[in-house]
Amino acid sequence: MTNSHPFLAMAHKLADAARPVLQSYYRKPLSIDEKGDASLVTDADRAIERTMRDLIHAELPDHGILGEEYGPENLDAEYVWILDPIDGTKSFITGKPSFNTLIALCRNGKPVLGVIDQAILDERWIGVEGQPTTLNGEVVTARECQHLKDANIFTTGPDLFVEPKAIAGYEAVFGAAKQPIYGIDSYGYGLIAMGFGDVLVESNLQPYDFCAAVPVIEGAGGIITDWSGNALTINSGDLVIASGDSRAHAEGLAVLQKAIA
Repeated sequence: MTNSHPFLAMAHKLADAARPVLQSYYRKPLSIDEKGDASLVTDADRAIERTMRDLIHAELPDHGILGEEYGPENLDAEYVWILDPIDGTKSFITGKPSFNTLIALCRNGKPVLGVIDQAILDERWIGVEGQPTTLNGEVVTARECQHLKDANIFTTGPDLFVEPKAIAGYEAVFGAAKQPIYGIDSYGYGLIAMGFGDVLVESNLQPYDFCAAVPVIEGAGGIITDWSGNALTINSGDLVIASGDSRAHAEGLAVLQKAIA
């Protein structure tokens, strides 16, 4: 199947340009810096984002950009590209291929196009608003999981839940699920879209961490919201829950909301 969107070709072009840059740094000695929020950044992160930004500047100069490494540009534009060159930098540094390049396009703040690209495994999920999600051109579908007690639940790590409410929510929802799986990074969104996971709960996120996942999860038949059940936009907060089945999602939201009330 081929998805369609006026800017889908550009999204592929950005992901195609990012891949060889990422591959050239993978499992090689890296210069690693610690940012003000204690997160890590490498030369690879900067080089990949700069490559994508340069393409947008050249071909769509009226579009805005929000990227992890170089900040916001023209966020009042109708269309804004949301870029995370390496989501899962710690995994990238340690050679574990759960990291992804995340590319989203928001229209008036709403994610309408999302790419999750795993350059090492040659996997690319494409989500377009109102269309089925694809992985390397083949339609993928989330699986049924009616109850949270039967769910495999993903998160990057417990250390990302730092605020008291976030900690309380994490402990409650992971305690209610069947099987916790850690170290997943944004690869978990792709696995849920494929039907290999049920729920993902994260904290301490920015728009570039989740906007690409919105069309991917929704196009696979799943649901992704904040912890209050609100749809995610470029202006959403840092708490996210994604599920392949709306029934497990509703149970997860109820557990989270009770815990943080």
